[in-house]
Amino acid sequence: MLDKINKIRQRHKELDELLSDPGVFKDQNRFRSLAKEQSELSEIVEKSNEYEITLNRISGAREIIENEDDRELIELAEDEIKELEDQFESIEQELKMLLTPKDPEDKKNAIVEIRAGTGGDEACLFAGDLFRMYLKYAEQQQWKIEILSSHPQEIGGFKEVSFLVNGSDAYGKLKFEGGVHRVQRVPATEASGRIHTSASSVAVLPEAEEVDIEIDANDLKIDVYRSSGPGGQSVNTTDSAVRITYIPSGMVVTCQDEKSQHKNKAKALKVLRARLYEKKMEEEHAKLAASRRSMVSTGDRSAKIRTFNFPQNRVTDHRINLTLYKLDKILEGELNELIEQLQIADRTERLQSE
Repeated sequence: MLDKINKIRQRHKELDELLSDPGVFKDQNRFRSLAKEQSELSEIVEKSNEYEITLNRISGAREIIENEDDRELIELAEDEIKELEDQFESIEQELKMLLTPKDPEDKKNAIVEIRAGTGGDEACLFAGDLFRMYLKYAEQQQWKIEILSSHPQEIGGFKEVSFLVNGSDAYGKLKFEGGVHRVQRVPATEASGRIHTSASSVAVLPEAEEVDIEIDANDLKIDVYRSSGPGGQSVNTTDSAVRITYIPSGMVVTCQDEKSQHKNKAKALKVLRARLYEKKMEEEHAKLAASRRSMVSTGDRSAKIRTFNFPQNRVTDHRINLTLYKLDKILEGELNELIEQLQIADRTERLQSE
């Protein structure tokens, strides 16, 4: 990390010299590019200076403890070290995050897909809990939500539900939610009070624009049919539901939430484009980083990433061994602590692998 900081400081110094040269102003495009780079590096340089100052203060306090006989001075130095070490840990994490290259996908909107897994009705209810949790988190972030497709169940919850999250850094904050979420609780229908375990899977995809993924209309098979509600109940008398099959891979996307066939087709295409884009990204990442397999950010839908234990009010993220005893608050959308710790773990790993 220190080698990287030294290189950035050197580059920052070079940029200062370049920008002070009157000749640079003649080429406004180059001037803007250099000024932007300098601005981005300035934050790292300032934080690294803060890092070094704090480290030197800790070293100075330790010298006092080792060399002084005055008990009062030693106690003051010990108190200072405790305070400085907390500050140092925070500064170090911030610096690591600044040093790690940002994923260009992070700024994109996100498409979230939740599917009930093992556990029958209880899994569907849990899928509904996860859906409400993300809605509340999105509300706190001032993001907008658009339902793309849903299959609600008569008992409550969903067999599956997908939605678009529109807002700043939506994908960057939600991408670590991909995987299997397990729930342990006593179902309302369980007379003996026995704890059941069930699961729902979550997939998080960056929204793909047409410029990201071009789809040939000849590669699509589009079927229309009448949409149905929970338990097969008909909710529409016209053929408004849409099923799109991407012929080259056999990938299928359905949408029936809108009364308009045109709107359902548009939403289904949005999901198809996102899934194809995700597949393309996975292939590119595999080529670029075949030697690196992050437990944090693979988004493997078959991997158990988190357990929600209701009797203990506990949530455990198995990727980073983080346990929080505030399940009730997390289900109310208080996901910041979990997401921040996952971002730190991912960026630390990426920084070490460079």
